[in-house]
Amino acid sequence: MSDFDELRPPQPTRRRRRRDGKRERRGWRDGGDGAREMSMVPDVEFTSYYGRAVVKAPPWKHEVPAYLFLGGVAGGSGLIALGAQLTGLDALRRNARLGGLVAIGLGGAALVRDLGRPERFYNMLRTFKVSSPMSMGSWILTGYSVGAGVAGAAEVDRLSGDRLPLGPLRPVLRAVEPWAGLEAAVFSPPLASYTAVLLSDTANPTWNDAHRHLPFVFVSSATLAACGLAMITTPTRETGPVRALAAIAVVGDIVATKVMEHGMDPTVVETLHNGTAGRLLRTAERLAAVGGAAALFGGRLRPVAAASGVALLAASACTRFGVFDAGIESVKDPRYVIEPQKRRLAARRAAGETGDSITTA
Repeated sequence: MSDFDELRPPQPTRRRRRRDGKRERRGWRDGGDGAREMSMVPDVEFTSYYGRAVVKAPPWKHEVPAYLFLGGVAGGSGLIALGAQLTGLDALRRNARLGGLVAIGLGGAALVRDLGRPERFYNMLRTFKVSSPMSMGSWILTGYSVGAGVAGAAEVDRLSGDRLPLGPLRPVLRAVEPWAGLEAAVFSPPLASYTAVLLSDTANPTWNDAHRHLPFVFVSSATLAACGLAMITTPTRETGPVRALAAIAVVGDIVATKVMEHGMDPTVVETLHNGTAGRLLRTAERLAAVGGAAALFGGRLRPVAAASGVALLAASACTRFGVFDAGIESVKDPRYVIEPQKRRLAARRAAGETGDSITTA
């Protein structure tokens, strides 16, 4: 090659020759010879929606999944505390009440931090709308906090040897303590599950597609976390029912997660298996299985019970963070919105509904 060859423009590639030496006729393969209809539009592979996301991502940071986890801990602890109250397991009742109170306090702080200003939570309580998961969740959180706060105050006063400056309010506190524990337990199941309804009520592809089974996953995960906390903080002589409940919750958590994944769109479910969310959810499943087995077979030993409790708490946290991260990732790729819409439209047409062509329903 001479020095002048470097200035030549790129030359077109030569046509391929058939093995018999004849040139291949142009358009033979794509129908250009007139033998059959030639496709004028290439196959479309959906990669972008005018360069933007179809669904807007929520402006939530790590405070929100932290609140999801802590709300689950509080909800499960409220039910365990009531069970211990009714069966006379004093240490388990005390630790579950205090654990639930600390969890809801930290969760409330995370929620207020996400809102930006505390008065925004107050403004959420100015309305009571049954059809709004956000409004109902605010009142559920408030109702649980009142019951857990009163019951927790009674436990703190008892731990301090009646040294809190309560004065004439001490007999009143003792009288309302059982009812406060009952109130916290009444609000515990909705507290553990309303966040799943809140996520599912959005247009987020992953959360919305999992709306039928996500509350069951969250309830099982909350039970795991509360059992784990009780096993860490309570002597093993009072944790027999908790260990049995933890084993049942592990089965429920794994089954509910598998059923949820099986019922989701084959494209959307990829967000639960890939990336950070996939690693978190796989870790959650393994930790739950190990923690449940340890609680069932070795939970009477204090070190094993504590290690099992840590594993169950970590499993619940991984589940909440994994589901949250999968939803955030699903809005970044328009494919997770468009392809399920097309499949839903095709299913409606196959079922005989030919009057609509809207894919967003």
